[in-house]
Amino acid sequence: LDLQARLIKALDLEPAHRVLEIGTGTGFTAAIMARLAGRVLSIERYRTLVELAQQRHQTLKIENIFIKHADGKLGLTHDGPFDRIVVWAAFESMPRQFVELLSSNGVMIAPIGPVDGKQVVSRLSKIGSRFEREDMMPARFLPLLDGIATAL
Repeated sequence: LDLQARLIKALDLEPAHRVLEIGTGTGFTAAIMARLAGRVLSIERYRTLVELAQQRHQTLKIENIFIKHADGKLGLTHDGPFDRIVVWAAFESMPRQFVELLSSNGVMIAPIGPVDGKQVVSRLSKIGSRFEREDMMPARFLPLLDGIATAL
C-alpha cells in the first residue's frame, strides 16, 4: 500500500488529467486516481478481476473509471494520448509503445528490469519532444504478461 501511495503521489495528478493504468487488480488504485484525475482507463488481462473491480467502482459510484479486458502489452494507440501512465508490472526495458502514448508534459511510472534481477521504478517525463528519466526506487514486480485470460 505504501508503494502504491508513493507512485500515485509521484504521478502528480490534476483534475484534467487522462490516466492510463496497466494492471487493474482489485481496482483500488484506479479508484484513488479517479478521485484525483479527470478520467482513468485501466487495462486488466484477467476477466474476473475486471468484473470484480467494475462492481466495486459501481458500488462506490465512481463514474470516471473505464476498465478494459485487454492485453496490456499492446499499445493502445487509439485510446491515447494520456497525461499520466502507471504500470503495475515490470518491463525488461522502457516500453516504447507506452512512451508514445504520453501527451506533452506527460509522466509515466513503470518498473524496469529483468524478471529475475534488479528492477527499478522509473519516472519518465515527456518535455516537448525529449524525455527525462528519474529512477525512484528499487522494486520487485512480476513481469507484464502477454495475452488475456478468463480467470486469475
